[in-house]
Amino acid sequence: MRSTQTTINPALSRVISETGHTDLIVVTDAGLPIPSGAERIDLAYRPGSPPFFDVLDTVLAELVVEGATVSEEVAARSPEVLAALRERFVDADFEIELIPHEEFKKRTHSARAFVRSGEFTPFANVILHAGVAY
Repeated sequence: MRSTQTTINPALSRVISETGHTDLIVVTDAGLPIPSGAERIDLAYRPGSPPFFDVLDTVLAELVVEGATVSEEVAARSPEVLAALRERFVDADFEIELIPHEEFKKRTHSARAFVRSGEFTPFANVILHAGVAY
């Protein structure tokens, strides 16, 4: 068994290990459309589980992030999600980019992989822009 305090999910661990600078990883709620043929790591097992922020925090523990993009609709529909995202990136060298949801969905088409949570909160999705550790 792997000795770690982060992910023990083999597919998630592999995707994070294979991610390179400027690759995009999308951490999603249960409802975001995932393009056909895209790599999908579906962790959802019932409505609400696992929660979006549990999944995101696991990814953030292992992935260097140099940018994040979310749907601007999150500010009005799920402001607690936006506040929690901003908390996670408070010390980052970037601001979270807010774009219309239709544009957000288009941008996801160039993602390396999607990590799906069971979250049922509207607009609980983020595109993570991979950075480098040096």
